Amino acid sequence: MLMIGSKVVGTPVLSLHMGGEIAQTDLDIIDPENLKVIAYTLKGEILKDPEAGSILMTDDVRELSNRGLVIDSADRLVEREDVIRLAEIMELNFSLIGLKVVTEGGKKIGKIVDYTLDSGSFMVYQVIVQRPLLSSFTDPQLTINRSQIVEVDDFKITIKGDKEQIKIQDKAEDKPEFVPDFVNPFRKPSYMPSEEESSAVSDNESTTSE
Repeated sequence: MLMIGSKVVGTPVLSLHMGGEIAQTDLDIIDPENLKVIAYTLKGEILKDPEAGSILMTDDVRELSNRGLVIDSADRLVEREDVIRLAEIMELNFSLIGLKVVTEGGKKIGKIVDYTLDSGSFMVYQVIVQRPLLSSFTDPQLTINRSQIVEVDDFKITIKGDKEQIKIQDKAEDKPEFVPDFVNPFRKPSYMPSEEESSAVSDNESTTSE
């Protein structure tokens, strides 16, 4: 399932061990080399040391859904210095939001205002681009697939060709819903008929057959 990146920020982090919410996501940390959300900084009073800056690596997320990010326990949380690669990326202060988008021919397309990510891999799937003022009357926003991106630097991303890309349509529901390989207690249970309802259905079926 695709999800809007900005909507994942500020969502609950749910612990299977604690049986409830232990924090909320604060900022996304994106690796500019492969455009993957590798971690989220967290906030929340329930954290052991809220001032220490706990971080959740996305590789430790069991499921990302509309209810939040599900992890095994708070023991999976780390600090910046615990992961060398994470510390290196955080030093870059890289952010997709606000980057200019240009074509290989130098044509300005707009600025990134959001992105979609795959809930299973946390890879950035598309970037959502706000058009310049003069172009926004006809094409206010465009989506650009990651396959069209040829270069990323601190100030811009460069895309293939010289033509604008497809207009944004459905931002978050163009892939099947992610189905986890474990029973998620935070999911709302499916409706199950009561014994009386099941008995009534059986009686009706018997009467119909007669």
